[in-house]
Amino acid sequence: EYCELLEENRKFVIANQLFKSGTSIGANVREAQNAESKVDFIHKLKIAAKGADETEYWLILCERSKKYPDPSALKEKLNSIHNVISKIIITSKKN
Repeated sequence: EYCELLEENRKFVIANQLFKSGTSIGANVREAQNAESKVDFIHKLKIAAKGADETEYWLILCERSKKYPDPSALKEKLNSIHNVISKIIITSKKN
């Protein structure tokens, strides 16, 4: 919905980048669920974490740019998602 709002405001490039990085998080978590090994599982979750980092970058740009919708609520949700992914990676490495 936030990307659609950006598109309505003619912020097409940022909307596209944010949509790609944001949806890659879930895609990589889903891929991790079908991992062939523990190493593969951790690797795919690390890719998801990178996607979260990239998504945060785009949200920070939106936050600091004039005339962009406020992404604060998304940043909070993203932070929670990133924390969960990080905890799973740490726990998986220990076991």
